[in-house]
Parts: sequence; C-alpha cells; structure tokens
Amino acid sequence: MKNKTSILVTTDNLNMQVCCDFVQEPSCGGMAFFVGTVRNNSYNKDVTQLNFSAYTPMALKELQKIADKALADFDILKIAIHHALGDLPIGAIPVIIAVSAAHREAAFDACQYAIDTLKETVPIFKKEFFSDGAVWVNAHP
Repeated sequence: MKNKTSILVTTDNLNMQVCCDFVQEPSCGGMAFFVGTVRNNSYNKDVTQLNFSAYTPMALKELQKIADKALADFDILKIAIHHALGDLPIGAIPVIIAVSAAHREAAFDACQYAIDTLKETVPIFKKEFFSDGAVWVNAHP
C-alpha cells in the first residue's frame, strides 16, 4: 500500500509543487490546498519577519495524528502537511497543506480540518517581529 501521508517539519523552504505531486493520484477528482504566507502587518503594526520554533518530535507526531484522522474521517486519498521553522521574511511560506480526493467537498473539508487542528494542537510556536519589538503569538498547547 502506498504512503498516503507526507509530514514534514523543516528549516528548508517549503515547496508547493512537492506537495502537489505527492497528493496527485489518477483517481483524484480534486485537490485542495492551504498555503500560509507571512504577511506584512499584524495588530495594526508593520511586521518585519516571523520566527517559527517547535518541539519537533512532538510536532511530527501531532501532524501525523491530524493526517491519520483526516484520512479516517473524510473521503480523501492523500494528505501532505509541511511546516517551516526558523526566521521567515514577508511573503515566505510557513505552512502548506495539500489534500486529494475523488470529490472536492471532501478535499476542502479535510484541508480546513487540518489547518484548524494544527493551529490548536501542534507545538509549533510563532513570534512576530516589528520595528519596535516582538510578540509570541498562539503560544500553545
């Protein structure tokens, strides 16, 4: 049986095409993607960069749990969840979620579930940097 999940936490740049290629299947009728990008403002302040850090062994386990549950709960074929760590400039991609399914609704629903659950349960921590300081965001779980 082919691997149905691709889980990655890395300090390298994320690659949308790698995720797309992984989830593509002949029986796939649709793919859904979430691509998070570093925006240039937050709290009405100019953001200069973000930093992501993680407890990587636990983050990988939690991301795998999300992928496994998405496969069990939604009628999807494959799922990729990739997250970047380190300092990321404006426009960089910290997270990509790619899902394939025979039908679009399952792909959309699984993608939404994956990003929402990732933000709630995975020990990846975000620090926003401004010209006048920095703040931790979503310091959880």
